[in-house]
Amino acid sequence: MTKWLLRSMTELSSRKWISSLTGRFAQSAASRPFISRFAKTYGIKIEEAEKPLSQYMTLNEFFTRRLKPGLREIHEGIDSLVSPVDALITGAGPISSGTIVNVKGQDYTIEELLNRSPRTANYMNGYYIVLYLSPTDYHRIHTPVSGRIVEREHVLGRVYPVNDFGLRHMRRVLSRNERLITYMQHSAGETAVVKVGAMNVSSIQYVQPLKPEMVKGEELAYFEFGSTVVLLLEDGTFTPRDNGLLGMKVRMGERLGALQDN
Repeated sequence: MTKWLLRSMTELSSRKWISSLTGRFAQSAASRPFISRFAKTYGIKIEEAEKPLSQYMTLNEFFTRRLKPGLREIHEGIDSLVSPVDALITGAGPISSGTIVNVKGQDYTIEELLNRSPRTANYMNGYYIVLYLSPTDYHRIHTPVSGRIVEREHVLGRVYPVNDFGLRHMRRVLSRNERLITYMQHSAGETAVVKVGAMNVSSIQYVQPLKPEMVKGEELAYFEFGSTVVLLLEDGTFTPRDNGLLGMKVRMGERLGALQDN
């Protein structure tokens, strides 16, 4: 009964207009007094922020803050795949015949996650990594590989929460929420960077100008409030690092594994 009630409440609160209202408030000057309280509540390391707290004019500006230069080391290995974000890895493993198995108890199909793109065929037996960003985390998204952007797609959808409750108790959240998908061609094949919106996320934005050729670790996009990134690696192009990925807290630029030609 409790689970049903929580699910029903989440369904009612996961309307795009509610997220839009939240987003508008976060982008307004009225949100400025909440910045320090927000930082304290979530234990955000304000000393890492590019600017002093007093220089952020809105809560959204603080939330999408850049870091001071040099605080995230980008793994330099020519064959390394790096984390595009500061995050907790909540799912990782081989893709089996187009299915991602048991992410918080639920299975997902690549076809659904990628909005039935013809590129689905590239990932039927590849590898997936789910990276969850909490409100505490730095929310800019960087490129996990050096390569060329070959396609982008904006998939409209819902704004269910992508936290532990949402992933466990809401039906296939990752493939029902709004998504911004970037396909990158690199030396070993192709990678899909799937940015998944969440409750109270007003939007997912690409940085501007967005270059067609990008170097590993460059800024790609950012979330306005917390969400999730799903990395998909083409069949036969990726080996995860030896100490495993699932349950690891990682920082942007940290090595996740090795790319190889398929």
